Amino acid sequence: MSNDAHPVGGHPSDPHAGGAHPLGTTAIDYRAVEDSPRFRELKREHRSFVFPVAIAFLVWYFAYVLLADYAHDLMSTPVLGNVNVGILLGLGQFVTTFAITTWYVHRANARFDPIAAEIRADLEGREQRAGRGDQA
Repeated sequence: MSNDAHPVGGHPSDPHAGGAHPLGTTAIDYRAVEDSPRFRELKREHRSFVFPVAIAFLVWYFAYVLLADYAHDLMSTPVLGNVNVGILLGLGQFVTTFAITTWYVHRANARFDPIAAEIRADLEGREQRAGRGDQA
């Protein structure tokens, strides 16, 4: 892995990162960025969507698996011709996966990406100023 991902100040988790860059520029304090209100808002927005949706999907998935294993009569109930409840619920798993993916992409485009772009632009501006030797 190259050092291009963190060109100024090393990796954010490195306790020795920070201070002066070898060229004499000031390193960006990535921990301060992580503690910033916008970054915390981004994490909160992301987690408040991802965790509940993931839990709901896992409950739905394990319910399907348990029904398939323990509710044979229910799952083999014919619905239309050779199509039974088990097949419909199995196809529902695929539909749910695509629906969640579409929902996430829409949410990311509308809420996560604008905040991330703002944070990225701020960091890129800091890196440019640090590269010129300006104060951040």
